[in-house]
Amino acid sequence: MTESTAHPATPAASPPPSPSTSTSTSPSPGTGPLAGLRVLDLATLFAGPLAATLLGDFGAEVVKIEHPTRPDPSRGHGPAKDGIGLWWKLLGRNKRTMTLDLSTPGGREVLLRLAASSDVLIENFRPGTLEKWGLGWPELSAANPRLVLARVTGFGQTGPYAHRPGFGTLAEAMSGFAAITGEPDGPPTLPPFGLADSIAALTTAYAVMTALAARAGTGRGQVVDLAIIEPILTVLGPHPLWYDQLGYVQPRTGNRSTNNAPRNTYRTADGRWLAVSTSAQSIAERVMRLVGRPDLIAQPWFATGTGRARHADELDEAVGGWISRHKADEVVAAFEEAQAAVAPVYDVRDVMADPQYAALDTVTEVEDPELGPIRMQNVLFRLSETPGGIRWAGRPHGADTDEVLAGLGLPAAEIARLRAAGAL
Repeated sequence: MTESTAHPATPAASPPPSPSTSTSTSPSPGTGPLAGLRVLDLATLFAGPLAATLLGDFGAEVVKIEHPTRPDPSRGHGPAKDGIGLWWKLLGRNKRTMTLDLSTPGGREVLLRLAASSDVLIENFRPGTLEKWGLGWPELSAANPRLVLARVTGFGQTGPYAHRPGFGTLAEAMSGFAAITGEPDGPPTLPPFGLADSIAALTTAYAVMTALAARAGTGRGQVVDLAIIEPILTVLGPHPLWYDQLGYVQPRTGNRSTNNAPRNTYRTADGRWLAVSTSAQSIAERVMRLVGRPDLIAQPWFATGTGRARHADELDEAVGGWISRHKADEVVAAFEEAQAAVAPVYDVRDVMADPQYAALDTVTEVEDPELGPIRMQNVLFRLSETPGGIRWAGRPHGADTDEVLAGLGLPAAEIARLRAAGAL
């Protein structure tokens, strides 16, 4: 994540229906399709918490549980404003926050009471940690047979690496992603953001909903075992199949593809970078006509994507040479007229100012009691009948502890006793 300056987005004249956004400054019940679903978020950095955020975006009641003296590290991750971590405002949205020390007897008892009235619990402790505290699956399922327990770890619950600390970076390395990313003569390249964690978060939310669908038929919950090293491997496509059947190992090719060409980034006359993709044969032909090289279409090798990829130097010279003689706006207009695929290479300033993102309300405004109006990514997709929405941004550490406990029926005196004992 890098710090950038935000620029106002261009408003759309007639935007389509978009996810609803509230300016409420205090927790309110969700009204989306997951309203009535209660999720306990015990996880930190980043896959587990993001999965809980995705559920909260569509109405689930999410209770974020943090240690009383060691908050979720995302509160201090990346740039801050007035001492308030900005990443947390995104990751903690639509969550009520409470503190609980699960290693104490009082904390254990409170969690079991919370689990008894919840649908989902998401955690990412190393395998065996919940069990050490007497909060393993036998205890949790005894408290609530309908509970879905999502366990999100680097390497899963079993196997020789299960007890290793695991982060998304390790998954990006071990999945083969880094090995195919970068220039052919350069080192393997890691992404400058939480790619593996984000893919794992999407997968965890999907897994939770799958388990809940199963519960509708069986009446019982189950354990989701999610290893961060696995979803990113699936996203990479048929690499294992290629190796199994052909012994083929994809090399690093930079911006180029082994499956089609031209596919690269090209610099315009006014210094902008544009990305061109020709995954479809018809698009490749349109691009070559546009740049004045229809002769290449007649070459036998041009008829397939792999054939074009073997002649990427020649195709890049033709496309890159033409683009270098024109300004970015001219290139985009010409490609659009030719119905060929092109896009500018954006940084976040461009994203914030782009009219298409504005029309979709992709980056939306949320009223925050600490920072005032703030803009962040909206919910992931639009539903025509039961849209999701951002009810509030990430709240202060432990802001809702007393309210959540009172909802369990704990009197003020008991809450005070737990706090004095260090459980809260």
